[in-house]
Amino acid sequence: MLSIKDLHLNFGTLEVLKGIDLNIEKGKVIVVIGPSGSGKTTLLRCLNVLETPSKGILEINNQKMNFSEKVQRKDISAIRRQTGMVFQTYNLFPHLTALDNVMEGPVTVQKRKKSEVQPQAVELLTKVGLGDKVDYYPYQLSGGQQQRVGIARALAMNPEVMLFDEPTSSLDPELVGEVLQVMKQLAKEGMTMVIVTHEMNFAKEVADEVLFMDGGHILERGHPEKVFSHPKNERARQFLNLLNE
Repeated sequence: MLSIKDLHLNFGTLEVLKGIDLNIEKGKVIVVIGPSGSGKTTLLRCLNVLETPSKGILEINNQKMNFSEKVQRKDISAIRRQTGMVFQTYNLFPHLTALDNVMEGPVTVQKRKKSEVQPQAVELLTKVGLGDKVDYYPYQLSGGQQQRVGIARALAMNPEVMLFDEPTSSLDPELVGEVLQVMKQLAKEGMTMVIVTHEMNFAKEVADEVLFMDGGHILERGHPEKVFSHPKNERARQFLNLLNE
């Protein structure tokens, strides 16, 4: 469903990703953990080519890119049509209502008719618990509500894979739960997801596989219970022990 082979990314002389291999089956939830600067977010951004890897192969649903060759814009677009991304910050258009924010992608990018998109957008906002906020502007919404609009906006593009980059890191603690609840529901519905997060209890609950990254490598991977309770890698043990202190 999603595959990366020998993925490398350099920023000048700095090697950020150092040969990542990963296969994700349809409907699986992969949670990526690790210290700051480990390459987690960079890996996520490579999966929809917001960052262009230096070499390696990315394949999503038979859309394949070999980064050792010249990257074609049409291939980048084809990959991005397969993915939806939710960022740390909400990135909503401030001059658009929640409904219009969700409709923007399908109408502008996919060239679909507003009359067709609107009922689907309302349905998605209802799905994330904001059916009564369709006409609200971002400044009228809490951070958690704005992030849920962001999730609905990504879902509106009908992605095969949802990518979440620390989606609760900018939220006040009391708002974290409402966003995680939406993500848990997506997991139950079988949405394929790759999630970078520091919410370890959430990772234990929803992940099919946890990856621990540091120094541009995946150092530990496996079922959440195995990774959190009996990590084999010494660096992973150090990281998890600090979290448990």
